[in-house]
Amino acid sequence: MPVSLSNPDGLAPVDVYRHVSVATGSRTVSVAGQVALDGEGRLVGAGDLAAQTEQCYLNVATALASVGATFDDVTRLRVYAVDLTPERMPLFVEGVARAAARLGVTPAAPLTGIGVQALADPAFLVEVEATAVLA
Repeated sequence: MPVSLSNPDGLAPVDVYRHVSVATGSRTVSVAGQVALDGEGRLVGAGDLAAQTEQCYLNVATALASVGATFDDVTRLRVYAVDLTPERMPLFVEGVARAAARLGVTPAAPLTGIGVQALADPAFLVEVEATAVLA
C-alpha cells in the first residue's frame, strides 16, 4: 500500500485517526468537500449531525472508488462542522463509526476538524474532504 499511518510516541493517543501519514505513491487524488446529499441530490439527515457525517463519509468513499481508491489510500481528511463543540463531538464520532461499519473500513487518516459558522447551505451541518495517494 502506498500509505502508512502511525501515532508516534510523544503525541496524545487517539482512536479516531492517526497523527501521521507517509505516502509513497505517485498519483494524488483530491476529493472535494462532500456534504450530506445522496446520489439524487437529496439531503440526508436534516438536523442530524451523526446522519450527515455518515453520508459525507459514504460520499467520500464513492468519490474514492471512482478512481480506484479506498480509505486505505487516504493521507488526510478535513472536516468542517457547523458549531463544532466538545458536546457535539460524540455525534460526529458516531457518524464516522456508522459509515465505517457500512463500508467495512477504518477511516484512520490524519484528520483536522474545523468548526465553522456555516456551510454553503444552512441545511448542511458537516462537510468532509479527502486527499489520497495511489501507486
